[in-house]
Amino acid sequence: MRILANDGIDDQGKLMLENAGFQVDTTHIPQDELMEKLPQYDVITVRSATKVRKELIDACPNLKIIARGGVGMDNIDVQYARDKGITVINTPAASSISVAELVFAHLFNGVRFLYDSQRKMPVEGQTNFAGLKKAYAKGVELRGKTLGVIGYGRIGHETAKMGLSLGMNVLVADTFPVNTEISLTFFDGQSVKFNVKQVPLEELLQNADFISLHVPFLGKPLIGAEEFSKMKNGVGIVNASRGGIIDETALINSLDSGKVAFAGLDVFENEPQPNNLLLTNAKISLSPHIGAATNEAQQRVGEELASLIIAKLAGS
Repeated sequence: MRILANDGIDDQGKLMLENAGFQVDTTHIPQDELMEKLPQYDVITVRSATKVRKELIDACPNLKIIARGGVGMDNIDVQYARDKGITVINTPAASSISVAELVFAHLFNGVRFLYDSQRKMPVEGQTNFAGLKKAYAKGVELRGKTLGVIGYGRIGHETAKMGLSLGMNVLVADTFPVNTEISLTFFDGQSVKFNVKQVPLEELLQNADFISLHVPFLGKPLIGAEEFSKMKNGVGIVNASRGGIIDETALINSLDSGKVAFAGLDVFENEPQPNNLLLTNAKISLSPHIGAATNEAQQRVGEELASLIIAKLAGS
């Protein structure tokens, strides 16, 4: 069996697959060449970069498994593949902590103006130190503020846990009723249980000081001009889920008006070529879709992918 890890795989996961007798190729094949080269493989593993659409699936009659290292599978035509008898798997839990930590990196970045000071200190640090100090002197603390988590899957859950650990009030909104009990476990093994409050989306928008998005892209933005109008003045918003969930034009308008104090963006509508108006906006903290890109998360992803693939192929 030949496996193409087209967007890479952690060394431990690769070793697990090789020890199970599979040939693993980690050479990246560009999207426009996959139609020609993928048919020689039995399994493809991807992250967010490679797209596996109907046309590619039809061109690969030997394909048995499509494996997504991560949570969202909007880069795969999942139901079509399954209808063709192809197993589609992902690793929804492996990267949750890493993504949630990036959310808070953007939140801390925002409340202390680091997104802007990192840009201006190299240019003005020697000539306008006092002016910059005054400009960034009105930071706020996260403790005691209300965090709104939209989408309460595994990553939303981890984000809520981190908010609670910082002393934040946490509201969650989801399409379905969720288990609102959270257990915080500390380094010495002690744990404390809390309950977050599930509320309708509109109530969350009206009451949250900071908002973090953890929902799939469903064809149109979830957050647009109408939703921004319902938010508190000076709200901070972070999107580390999928591009397109926020209407980017509405976001820029809300930043310009002061309705939104800052935004943290790890994902964009036009990846890998984000809108330059976002990249140059002084009120946006930016990262290039790296939510799951930690050593720990990638090791967990690789090991989980390998285990799932081995189990499936062993049973086939």
